[in-house]
Amino acid sequence: MNLRDAESLVKSKQRVIDHGEVFTPAWMVEDMLDLVKAESERIDSRVLEPACGAGNFLIPVLARKLATVQARHGKSDFEKRHYALFALMCTYGIELLADNAEECRGNLAEIFSAFLGVEDEDEWARAARVVLAVNIVQGDALTMTLPSGRPITFPEWGYLGKGKFQRRDFRYDDLTQRAAYEAEGSLFQDLGQDLFTPAKTYPTMTVRDIAEVSTT
Repeated sequence: MNLRDAESLVKSKQRVIDHGEVFTPAWMVEDMLDLVKAESERIDSRVLEPACGAGNFLIPVLARKLATVQARHGKSDFEKRHYALFALMCTYGIELLADNAEECRGNLAEIFSAFLGVEDEDEWARAARVVLAVNIVQGDALTMTLPSGRPITFPEWGYLGKGKFQRRDFRYDDLTQRAAYEAEGSLFQDLGQDLFTPAKTYPTMTVRDIAEVSTT
């Protein structure tokens, strides 16, 4: 690795000192994702990057998911659009630094909009920004809290078909426990989803409904 390549992996020396911030090079990200190739390409696989930065991992994950959407649903514009949004809904990140979190949201929104060929004010782009506002969280993955000290909460999105989406919010610390319960070989693996109550459940929503949700 030459000096220019090394410098591209950091924003500033002070941020490295203060936060240990170093970005993973793209070639390494792709090699790592290839180790879990099937999962990284599956539309409904829920991928969480607990130190997501500007999206070095999540950007190629979303690109892989969208390639699957194109291959499976590209002949139907209706299905392509809805499954593309669902792919985005299954992409999550936690980032300690506010500027990185905002940049990550912007990068993922740009990839989504380019895939569908929509402008920023299109309802699909607006719906994507609503999803990213709650899926990409500024917080501390170790303490599982927001800067305010409140627990991190993530939405669990589901696509019900025919243009309808479902949203249930869960606390992140509950989700980590649920993952342990659902692990293969666990005594409770068939009960994991029933043991934890969502913090909030929403009525089914269309893309228009999601696009009209305020992100402020």
